[in-house]
This record gives sequence, C-alpha cells and structure tokens, in this order.
Amino acid sequence: MPFAEIITLEQFIVDQQSLYKDADGSLSRIFRSIELATKIVNRDVRKAGLVDILGNHGGTNTHGEEQKKLDVIANDIFIAALSKSGEVSVVISEENDDPIFVEGAEEEKYIVAIDPLDGSSNIDVNASIGTIFSIYRRPSNSKMVTVEDCLQKGKHQVAAGYVIYGSSTMLVYTTGLGVNGFTLDDSIQEFCLSHPNIQTPTTGKVFSINEGNYADFPDGVKAYIDYCKEKDASTNRPYGARYIGSLIADFHRNLLKGGIFMYPPTEKTPKGKLRLMYECNPMAFIVEQAGGMASTGVERILDVKPTDLHQRAPIFIGSTEMVEKALEMLNHPEIAVTN
Repeated sequence: MPFAEIITLEQFIVDQQSLYKDADGSLSRIFRSIELATKIVNRDVRKAGLVDILGNHGGTNTHGEEQKKLDVIANDIFIAALSKSGEVSVVISEENDDPIFVEGAEEEKYIVAIDPLDGSSNIDVNASIGTIFSIYRRPSNSKMVTVEDCLQKGKHQVAAGYVIYGSSTMLVYTTGLGVNGFTLDDSIQEFCLSHPNIQTPTTGKVFSINEGNYADFPDGVKAYIDYCKEKDASTNRPYGARYIGSLIADFHRNLLKGGIFMYPPTEKTPKGKLRLMYECNPMAFIVEQAGGMASTGVERILDVKPTDLHQRAPIFIGSTEMVEKALEMLNHPEIAVTN
C-alpha cells in the first residue's frame, strides 16, 4: 500500500473526533491507552512459546475458571494503561471480583469494561485469542463513582471493540458510527486501516456452536442445528459448522464472512455462559453497527439491564436472517425442519 494511502488508528480517531457526542479528546486518549496495552500484550502473545508465560497461574478468576499466566499479565497491562489515561474512573475486568476504582480519577466520566484475554483456554495450543473492551459514560454526577454506575444497559455504550491476536493482529471497533478494522503493521508498530466500514452479510453459510452440548440444548436450538445441517439447495444448506472455542475468533470470522454464533442456555448453564458486560454487550454493539443482530433468545442483548458485574447471558449473534431464523425456531420448536 502506498504511504499516502495509509491511515493509522490514531489518525482515524482524530479525524472522527468531531463526530463524537463528546468531542473534547477524552475518548481519543482512552483509545491511545488501549492501543498501547494491545501492542504490549501482542508482543507477549508472540513470544509466549519462548518464555515462561504459558500455563496456569495457579489461581482462579471470579467465575471459578483457571487463570492462565498470560491472562494475569494482560489484565495487569490493561488496568495499568487505562488507569494512567486520565479519563477513566473505573475499570471492571472479567478477571477481578470487584471494580478497580482509579485513585485520583474519581470524577472522570468514563467506565471501561474489559475481557483482557478472551479464549484463554486456547493459549497453550496456539489458537486465536483476543481482547474485548467496552466504554460507558458515567450516568451520575455523584462525587464518588459507584458499582451501580457500572451496571448500564449495553445500548448506553459509547464505544466497543476487540483485538484478535491471530495470523495478524487486528483491532475492530465502533463508536456508533459504523465499524472499522485496523491491522497491526509490525514493521512500523502501527494499526493501519484495513477494513473500512465493515458490513456483515445478511446471511451466511456457517453456524458456530458447541455441539458437544447438543443433548442439553432447548428443543428449539436442536431444531435449528438440524435445520442448518439439512440439505436444501434453495437456501444453500447444509451450512458449515465452525467452532473454535473462542468467542472472539468465531465472531470475527462470521462478522466478515456471514454466519451465526450461538451460546444458548443449557441444563448446566441455564443463564448462558458468556458474560453480559465483557463479551455479549460489546459484540452486540459491534454487530448491530455492522448490520447484524444479537439476542438472548428472549430480548435484544443491548436492552438487558445488568444486575451484577459478572452476569451471564445466552447469546445468538451474527447475520440478521440467520439469527431471526434461530429465534423463530427457538420460540416455536414445533416448526418442521423442512420449513
């Protein structure tokens, strides 16, 4: 790409700044902190097989899941970077039981929710992992920010994004003005605009779900899976089954190519498994801005009022036509597969 055509993440954000609801530069400073933390984590991911940062840390996070060493490293990096941005009053992380109230920044107006390393079970096998973030504006003018200030519906996000550490490192984000993707150029250590104005296809040829839990799925989900696997030339079925075990990797592929990702309720996890604030809300904001759809199976993801920082939720997300069909069958499992 000729140099004149290169647009870096920082340039793009500055150019878009005047379109934000809050154009004083504070959101740009938060993004710069996220970008810096991302580059550091990317460096550690790339050298993970060469130094002692693989394997279990020996502890568990707030969800009772084993923390990997790189999980802990990424968490520390993002909390430190966001705390030093000068714009964030609270950081809530999937890895911490309680919010991190930033000392000296109690009156700052932004709250950041973050999953520092999504798909951490894939770390030791060199599969794609990533970071998911979400930015909210404080709803109150109270002197002291509270936990209640953090419990906002997803529709109140001012920005959301994710970074995928794969064959290349990409940062994808939205501020409610469409979705844009940036690829890290290792030679200049800059994220460069590579996927402008991402629009997800209205339908696709891929469904992503852990079929190992098939026996525990609701009847409507079973019916939809059977529908996806049935031969029908008029609808280009059967669809391909693709499931990596990392939300960020499955979502990213489906966002670009079209498809549906599902993590429905099961007998073991009746409220779903993915976290509403760290995973479902940011991905729902992104997919809607790209023309897609996200639902719990009962309501729009972005309309769910959280009651707990680490609340879980079922999710059906991706191409609109595929999500609508899944919801139709979820709520009417008696529908014949041939319909």
